[in-house]
Amino acid sequence: MAQPKQTTSEKFILVFSLLGICAYLVLRFGLKIEDEIYTVALNASLASAVANVYQGQLSFPVSLVQMPLYLVLILGGIPLVLQIIKKFLLGDFGADLLAGVSIVTSVLLGENLAGSLVILMLSSGVVLETYAVRKASSVLEALAKRMPSIAHKQSDEGVLDIPTEQVNIGDTLLILPHELCPVDGTVLEGVGTMDESYLTGEPYMMSKTSGSQVMSGAINGDSALTICADKLAVDSRYAKITEVMRASEQHRPQLRRLGDQLGALYTPLALLIAIASWWYYGDVVRFLAVLVIATPCPLLIGIPVVIISSISLAAKREIIIKNPAILETIGQCRTAIFDKTGTLTYGRPSLTKLIPASSYDEKTVLTLIASLERYSRHPLSSSIVKAAEKAGLLLLGVVNIKELAGDGVIGEVAGKKVQVTSRKKILEYQPDIASQLPPVSGGLECVALIDGNYAAMLQFRDEVRSDSSSFINHLIPNHAFDRVMIVSGDRESEVRYLAEQVGIKHVFFSQSPEQKLEIVRTETKAAKTVYLGDGINDAPALTAATIGIAFGQNSDITGESADAVIMDSSLLKVDELFHIGERMRRIALQSAIGGMALSLIGMGFAGLGYLSPVAGAITQEVIDVIAILNAFRAAIPPKTLSDY
Repeated sequence: MAQPKQTTSEKFILVFSLLGICAYLVLRFGLKIEDEIYTVALNASLASAVANVYQGQLSFPVSLVQMPLYLVLILGGIPLVLQIIKKFLLGDFGADLLAGVSIVTSVLLGENLAGSLVILMLSSGVVLETYAVRKASSVLEALAKRMPSIAHKQSDEGVLDIPTEQVNIGDTLLILPHELCPVDGTVLEGVGTMDESYLTGEPYMMSKTSGSQVMSGAINGDSALTICADKLAVDSRYAKITEVMRASEQHRPQLRRLGDQLGALYTPLALLIAIASWWYYGDVVRFLAVLVIATPCPLLIGIPVVIISSISLAAKREIIIKNPAILETIGQCRTAIFDKTGTLTYGRPSLTKLIPASSYDEKTVLTLIASLERYSRHPLSSSIVKAAEKAGLLLLGVVNIKELAGDGVIGEVAGKKVQVTSRKKILEYQPDIASQLPPVSGGLECVALIDGNYAAMLQFRDEVRSDSSSFINHLIPNHAFDRVMIVSGDRESEVRYLAEQVGIKHVFFSQSPEQKLEIVRTETKAAKTVYLGDGINDAPALTAATIGIAFGQNSDITGESADAVIMDSSLLKVDELFHIGERMRRIALQSAIGGMALSLIGMGFAGLGYLSPVAGAITQEVIDVIAILNAFRAAIPPKTLSDY
């Protein structure tokens, strides 16, 4: 028996219903487009189906053509409408309300294809967003691939290979040459170096010996090291970096409000046009046609794509966005507050003077201290080592190193117990030495003890960043800041010296963390603020500011205080963050407002009867693609991201 001949309308129904089902399955049942090859294959298959239908090579009964539409409307439309109704009852009149009204109206009018196309538009938009998330996660995936999965555990039975997840605190692990360190730990045996640049941004190898700290993700040098695990794999620094990046890509609620704000204006306007067209012409189909073309995918999908793309661009520039909301608000900040050390300075002071005690020789003291400081991460350590190298001194071996925050570093060098600490600690624990110390002077200083006796005072000057002055001076004219401040815990002489060098007039010195917090709170009440600090001592201030930015070199980025982390410790990266945020908002508005403007034009044609519901849906799909493609521009680096 001959099958009925298909009309052009039925052919369109078949093609678009198949496309709708494909998109629905991808979303609903978790089918993933693994790579671009699969995407091309899917598109080629759909194109082939279209060509075959047009050439009459496929022939289906009308009932079979309609069946996919019913499936899409039931399986895809009902959950979507129920979700929209739930939001409506909670007082959330978002932009997706139009989509829900369109689906319900299309079913009531028997326009199954139009309703399916609305579901298709939302589904295809989410597919594009999913694709954008995967592309934006390339840096995250690179981090995950570098994380070692196996650790070499030493036990009574020998060396056993175990998954890093099974490493416990206190386990003894062997790190072979050129392997990645699996967890944070302390060196027990061995002398060598590690490349920590991937984690700290430091471009040189860090020396390691007994007592030295090692970080997960660091690359071991040519010598095997035996370490004691200090943290579990999930708590180690490298794992936390990955965790922070994953959270930054998934956390997008506040930025979505930009779409809701625009939707609050757009939704009632679209409903008004649809109702007016229905009332004036007395044709309910025109009401549906207007609603279909009004479905606001540029708001629902375009803005999230811009956000994700901007996070991706920032990650490629060594900027980790922990709170995406800052990308919207950073251009509105009017007060910039800086910590001193490590932000406006390099955080690597140079040794300007070594004052030995009367019973010690300067070269001998410097040799002992530099040998110890070679294994320390303290900002002053590298300047001491450089001073010894410049003097041509031969560094000695060190054992039993201990370095506790605030107490300094202690170790045995050539049979002598050497300790480098602060004046404050010396006066606290050995007040009898106070009379031997030189008077306080400008700059930084530390005290050296040898076998418990006062040996020398070392004085430093922290070098101002070469771009600090130009960066500070461009904030007011280029980024509309009204007020620039330094808030530091350092002494007045050092802070004022820096302020004069970079051109900052508002100076606060000798501030405790509590005092810093109060200053930031006061300034934030007056205007939106950006605070730049090291992310550790400044944690309360970073939290209190509108936007807190931490420099990665001296920061534990697992803290909850900072909104963004500059891994490269560069003011240039801070300026790039400003521009990424401003650019993101600009592109988001282009996609959203441009898409809405085109939709309004389409609504006019639909209201006048020039576009049917199906034609309106196809037109809206074209508008969506334009808006989303424009949103993808946010991930493409411009020629320059800085203006100073």
